[in-house]
Amino acid sequence: MKSYLEKVLERPIVLDGAMGTMLYEKGVFVNACYDELSLTRPDLILEIHREYAAAGADLLLTNTFGANRMKLSEFGLGDKVAQMNAQAVLLARTAADGIALVAGDVGPCSGFRQALTTNNAATVASAFVEQMAALKAAGVDVIFLETFSDLKELQLAAGLARATGLPVHASFTVNENGETALGYTVETIIEALERDPSVDTIGLNCAIGPAGVFDLVDGIVKRMNKPLLVKPNAGLPREVGGRMLYMTSPEYFTEYAKRFIERGVRGFGGCCGTTPAHIRMAAKTVKSLSGVKHHATIKVFTEEEKRAVTVVPPSKKSRFAERLLRGEKVTSVELLPPKAPDMTALFEKVRQCHAAGVDAINIPDGPRASARMSPMITSVLIKNATGIEPIPHYCCRDRNLLGMQSDILGAYAAGLTNLLVITGDPPKTGEYPDITGVFDVDAIGLTQMIHNLNHGRDLGGNLVQPPTAIFIGVGANPSAIDVRRELDRTFRKIEAGAEYAITQPVFDADSLLRFLDEIDTHLKRIPVIAGVWPLVSYKNAEFMRNEVPGVVIPDSVMERLAACKTKEEGQDTGIEIAHEIMARIASRVAGFQVSAPMGNVQMALRVLGKA
Repeated sequence: MKSYLEKVLERPIVLDGAMGTMLYEKGVFVNACYDELSLTRPDLILEIHREYAAAGADLLLTNTFGANRMKLSEFGLGDKVAQMNAQAVLLARTAADGIALVAGDVGPCSGFRQALTTNNAATVASAFVEQMAALKAAGVDVIFLETFSDLKELQLAAGLARATGLPVHASFTVNENGETALGYTVETIIEALERDPSVDTIGLNCAIGPAGVFDLVDGIVKRMNKPLLVKPNAGLPREVGGRMLYMTSPEYFTEYAKRFIERGVRGFGGCCGTTPAHIRMAAKTVKSLSGVKHHATIKVFTEEEKRAVTVVPPSKKSRFAERLLRGEKVTSVELLPPKAPDMTALFEKVRQCHAAGVDAINIPDGPRASARMSPMITSVLIKNATGIEPIPHYCCRDRNLLGMQSDILGAYAAGLTNLLVITGDPPKTGEYPDITGVFDVDAIGLTQMIHNLNHGRDLGGNLVQPPTAIFIGVGANPSAIDVRRELDRTFRKIEAGAEYAITQPVFDADSLLRFLDEIDTHLKRIPVIAGVWPLVSYKNAEFMRNEVPGVVIPDSVMERLAACKTKEEGQDTGIEIAHEIMARIASRVAGFQVSAPMGNVQMALRVLGKA
C-alpha cells in the first residue's frame, strides 16, 4: 500500500466522518469517555469504522482524540494511555482491511480557550509524547493533529510528532470570522505551518460547516505549497426536541466536497454531525472527478497512421456543421428525452421548433443523473420522424470504453452525425444515489476516441474503414469555480479533436466574454455556442443556482426575479434577462442553444425570436 504522503500527492483522498456523532446516535451519553469505548465497547467502535470504510473513506482516524494522560485523568483513566491507543489502532486497522490508511488521531491537551504556558508546557509535551509513542508502536500511518485553537500548542505537538518518524498532519479550528478561540487567524496559522518543517500536510476542521470553511480557504489553497485537507462540520447545529442536530444533508455536503477538490484541496472528510451517509455520497463524487479518478489512456495516432483512410472534412459532416463553420449564426433548442417510451409529445415540440427554423435539437444524456430514454434512440427517432438534425449528448458516466465505442459506431450507422461529448454528472446528484459511475474516461478522453474513429482507428488501433464522420462538440463552463482549470480542460478538449463547444447556461455575460478572450488565445480556434436558459421564476432560479452543477446565477438576476409578483411576470422577466445577455454576447458567439424550461417550447422560441 502507498504511504499517506504518496496518496495525498497522487490524488485527493476522502477522510472519514465524525466518531462522536455516531456514538451519540448509537446511544452513548455525551458525558462518557468516548476514548475508553475502544476497550469497553470495541464492537461499537469497529462497527463505526467499518461503516466509514464501506462508505469509501481512504483514511480512518483512530478513536483517540482525547486519549492522552491529561484528558484521560479527568475520568480516572490516566494509566490506560498505552492500552487504549493500541486497541484503538487495532480496531481501525481491522476495519481498514488493507485498503484504507489509519491515522493516529491526536487532539489538544489544553482545554477550550486555554493557551499553552511555560507552567504547563512540560506536562503537555509529556502527554503528547506518551500518546504518540503508543500510536507509533501500534502501527499508524500518520499522526493526525486536529481541532487545535492554540498555534503554540499545535506547533509543539507537531514537533513531537515529527520525532516519531511518521508523517504529520496539523489541523486547526476557527469560527465564522476565521479566528480560533484564542484569536489566531486562518492566514496566520497557515503561514506558520507552511514554514514549520515538522508539518507535512495542513488542515482545517470542525466548528463551522462546508460553506464557511470554503469561504475561508477559497483563494488561499492555490497559494499554499503544502497539501490542504479539510473536515468541516455538517453545518451549524439546531436544537430539535431538546437535542442539537446538524441539518446539512449529504447532498449539500457533497456539492461542497466537489468544490473543495476543484479548488485544489487534497483531502475532504467530515467532522461533527457528519455520518457514513455524508462520506458515502461525497466519496462517490470525489472519486469520479477528473484529476482524482485514473482514466484510461486513449492513444493519439500520428498523421502518418491516419493517412490510411479518407477523412471527411468537418463542414461536410452535417447541415449543422456546414452552417456553423460557414459563419452563420446557428440555433438549437434543448429538450429532455421522455421518461416513458411514448414520443408523441416530444415529436410535437420538435416539429414546432423545426417549423420555426431552429437548426437542431439538443438531447441531454441522463441530465442530473436521472433515468430517461436513451438520447441516442431518442435522436434517431426524432431525425427519422421530423427531419431536423439532433445533437445527442453523450456522457462518460454510464458505460465502459468498449460500450462507448459500440454506441458511437452504432449511432453513426443510424445517421447521427452531431454529438456533444460531456463527462456527466456523478450519480450522487440524481435520483439513484447508490448507483455507481463508470468514468473510464472523461470528456477529453472520449473526444480523443471519437476523433480517432473519424480518422479510421478504433480503441485497439485497428483500421476502421470507412471512418466515422461525427461532428464533435464539447461542453464548457465560463462560470466554473476554478476558471483556470476549466480553460485548461477546454484547451485539452480542443487538442483532442473538439470541433465546436456549447457552454453551460450563461447568466453573467462578463464571465463568458472573459472566457472567450482566453479561448481565443489558443492556436486552434473553434466556434462557441452560448447556452441560454430562460428562467421562469425566482424559485426556478434558486433551484438552478443551488442544485444544478456548473450553473452560477448572479445576485442581480435573483433580485429581479424576486420582485416579480405573478407567474407571467416571472416568465417575461426571464426572457428579458435572456435577451439582454444574448445582446451582450451576440457578436462573440457562433449561435445560441436555448433550453426549454419544463418543456416549454414556446418560451424557448420566444427567446430566439421565432415565436
